[in-house]
Amino acid sequence: MRKFLIATHGAFAKGIQSSVNMIIGETDNVFLIQAYLDDHISVEDELATVLTHITADDELVIFTDLLGGSVNNIMMREALKDNVHIVSGFNLPLLIEVIMGDAGTPVMEVIEEAIVNAKEQMVYVNKLITQQND
Repeated sequence: MRKFLIATHGAFAKGIQSSVNMIIGETDNVFLIQAYLDDHISVEDELATVLTHITADDELVIFTDLLGGSVNNIMMREALKDNVHIVSGFNLPLLIEVIMGDAGTPVMEVIEEAIVNAKEQMVYVNKLITQQND
């Protein structure tokens, strides 16, 4: 089973989950880590709690907000496991595409295609409008 973890600095994870739920409906198997909102809870402890829900038969896709950021660096400790995949610098289209990806397609293919498609969603709209008007 594919499971997903959205791990971000602050409340970004909860906000993007809200958007995902609004667009595609409630999703199962999505965990959140909202790092540094509570000084008494470490990111490592939150990750350990999530990992109790992951078995060797599961695939875990971790989405982090910032490559090289502390949250991503902590998640990278899990990257050497065969069933863990980390995507950093995600956006909403990528998140939706991976979560809704075909379970029969290898997760690496789903992620690679979603990254290509998500990059195409980043457009400087003013320039696009100007080009269309010319």
